[in-house]
Order: sequence, then structure tokens, then C-alpha cells
Amino acid sequence: MARARVLVVDDKENMLKLFERIFAGSHEAGDYELTAAADGTRALALVASREFDVVITDIRMPGADGFEVLKAVKSRSPDTEVIMMTGYAAIQDAVTAMKQGAYDYLQKPFDPDAAALVVSRALERKRLKEQAATLRKELEGVFAFHNIVGKSPLMREVYGLLDQAADLDITVLLTGETGTGKELAARAVHYHSARKERRFVPVNCGALPSELVESELFGHARGSFTGAAGEKIGLFEEASGGTLFLDEIGELPLPVQVKLNRALQEKEIRRVGDNKGIKVDVRVIAATHRDLRAEAAAGRFREDLFYRLNVFPVRMPPLRERREDIPLLAAHFLEKHARAFRREVEGLEPDALRALTGYPWPGNVRELENAIERAVAVARGKTVALKDLPPEVKGSQEGSVPAEVLAKMPYREAIDLTRDRVSRDYLVALLREFNGNVTQAAARAGMERESLHRLMKRYKVHSDDFKPRE
Repeated sequence: MARARVLVVDDKENMLKLFERIFAGSHEAGDYELTAAADGTRALALVASREFDVVITDIRMPGADGFEVLKAVKSRSPDTEVIMMTGYAAIQDAVTAMKQGAYDYLQKPFDPDAAALVVSRALERKRLKEQAATLRKELEGVFAFHNIVGKSPLMREVYGLLDQAADLDITVLLTGETGTGKELAARAVHYHSARKERRFVPVNCGALPSELVESELFGHARGSFTGAAGEKIGLFEEASGGTLFLDEIGELPLPVQVKLNRALQEKEIRRVGDNKGIKVDVRVIAATHRDLRAEAAAGRFREDLFYRLNVFPVRMPPLRERREDIPLLAAHFLEKHARAFRREVEGLEPDALRALTGYPWPGNVRELENAIERAVAVARGKTVALKDLPPEVKGSQEGSVPAEVLAKMPYREAIDLTRDRVSRDYLVALLREFNGNVTQAAARAGMERESLHRLMKRYKVHSDDFKPRE
């Protein structure tokens, strides 16, 4: 990760030196690149010539004041976070600055640890914004195929197959676990095909009452059975010229499978109670979470229908096989549900993202969307925190990072992920060893007590949690 660029602006030399000591004493001092400006005019020149991640500026200064610096920073680089410094008498000025886009303020005199924490949080906020912007660009680019989101090699292969299927106008069989996006894939095939101007008719075969399945699919003639007061057009006819999506086709009763096989072969249907054939021009896309080949071998699915459907098979991979898509999907669902709830939730905190990446997602993409929807609904701030996630997902944060997840990340991202997790585990073990005694823990760690405190704040580890209960 690139070093964080921090600009400190103050006309008092002792204040500039204080920040030099704060960053020099940081356990992560090498992660910061500090620039100092002795007045606002000099700061304006620096801001005009280069970008900073965080600007810390006094409000009252000769020449250009803090408000001018704030305006110049936000004009050139809106994502740069600005922290204002002020005396007690000018608190209202700081509040005004925050309304104009400042991230936070420090009231002089301030605790060095408190200042370091504010800067750390400002940097984290900027990185979250950058991450959200990057994910948004990816979502708007080649990594979304008709609302199917992903950039993993597996998903790129799926996009290619769906694109081919759309052009070929043949029967498609979509397989995969529940929640992997089979209906989205079916819609993608339809809306990228020559049939896109006609209807897409979805039907869940497992939800149809067994005694009405045939009537629903093929229609019925008047008086064909008790209650058939008039003739009914079936779903095949409704989808004429378009696409009929038969979801969970493995649930169809065997007698109906016989008629479906004939309809696919002859491109003709017969309504229940009618001997007259009706020609239909329909592309059928079927989907199932079952292994139809095994079902056919066991006699629970007709073998001839299986081969009729299995012309162009496409497997939708489970989420655990494409974990590198989780941040992209999470960003997509966060934006979607924040807009729906009219909430200003802009991103995911690192701990929350790590938990999402480490969880196995038995319910796949559907479960991920439900988790993000809940998190957006309960989030108190502008970012989704670990505490906002469902209990089972939060629990995944305690485990190690799966090797297959690390292997699919950029080197720096993988290093940051493992470093943060190991750092937190180390702090927990250290404080547990010394029953929450920070002084003894710092001595064992070989660092200053203040530096250990800063690490504890960063990783949300509290010494009181490790002290013996009386």
C-alpha cells in the first residue's frame, strides 16, 4: 500500500513539531509521508501542485485561513479528508467547516493519541471512498452482464457461454446451487437474444400444484375438468415468440415430463381436453439445483427429457468458488439497498469486508444480498460495520483467511488482509496473557505504551475485556 500523504498547516512551529513527533512515534511511522506548511498561503501552493490523503489545518492563521485551505482542497480533490484545528473560543468555526465538507476537528490543546486516531479514521474513510469508487467503475464496466456481477475467471467463462447461447436460440439448461443467479442468467440470455422484444415468462415448477401443472403449462379447453368454466391459454402460448423459463424443472411430475419432451421435440402443444395441436415458437430455458443425470439414473427424471434439455448446459458457480467477486457484489447490493432505503451508507468497514469474504455463503448470492440489505437497514453510520452483519457472518471473522481467497487477491491486498488479522489476534493473545495490563503487554511487545494503545484503538481491542472479573 502507498504511503499516506498528510499535510499539516499551522503558523505555530511547536504545533508542526508536535505532529512530527506523533507520526514519528507511530508504530506505523513508515506508512506516512508528512508535509508541513507554516501558513495558509504556502498550503494553497502545495495543494495546487500535489494531492494529499489528509490535510490538517488550523482555522485562524495570517494570510489564507483554514476555510480557504478547506475550499481549495475540496475543489481540487473532493475525496481528500480535511481536519480542522481550533481553540475553544472558535468551536463554532469548526462546526461551520464540517458543514462545508471537513471530516472532523481537533480542539487545542488536544491529546496526541486522540489526534493520531482522528487522522487514522480519516485515512480509513478516504480509502473506503476510493474502494467504493473503484468498485463502482467495475460495476459500470465489463464486470456486469445484465445484472450478473463478477470479474472472476469463472464468471467471465459464464458470460461467454451465456452470450453464445443468446445468439444460438437453442434450449439452455442452467445448473447450480440455490441462490447462484440462475434466473438472472436466463434473463440475460433472453435480453441479449433476437427474442428480447417479446415476453420472458418465468415459472417455478416446484411451486405449481401437481394437479394443475399440465393446465398451467399447456392450457386447457372449456369443460376439460371440474372448474374449467372457460378455455385457458397456457404459459407456452403466453411466451410465444419469446422465452419460457422453467425454474426447478426437476420438480415436474413424470407424466408432465412426457408432454414437455414432446412439446420440445415437435414445437407443438395440446391443451388439456383438446386433441388439436397448436404450434408454438418458444425458446425454453430450464434451471435446476438437482443433478438431473443422477435423477434420471434413479428413475426420478425422464432420461429422454434430460437429453432434450441438456443441449447447451451452463453451470452457475457457487459463491465460495469465486470469493474474489464478493467485494464487487457487496458494493453492488449496498448501493442498491441504500438507494431503496434512502440511506447514506457509502461503504464497508475493513472488518465487515473481511467477514463477508471469509464466510462460506451456503445460500450463495441470494444470501449475500439478504445480509447486505439487513446491514444497510441497521447501520448507524455511513459505513457498514462488522456489528451490522448477521451473527453467522460475523462469526467468520474469527477464522483464518482461506488460502484460495488469498491466491485470488492482489499481493498488497492479501498482505494487508493477513497483517490486520494477525495484528488483532496478536493483541488479543498478548492482553489475555497479561490480564489486560497494557504496561506489561507493551513491554513484552517491545513498544511504547502509547503505541500499543494506538494499535488497540485501531483494531478495537479493549484492555478491560481481559481483566479478571471480581
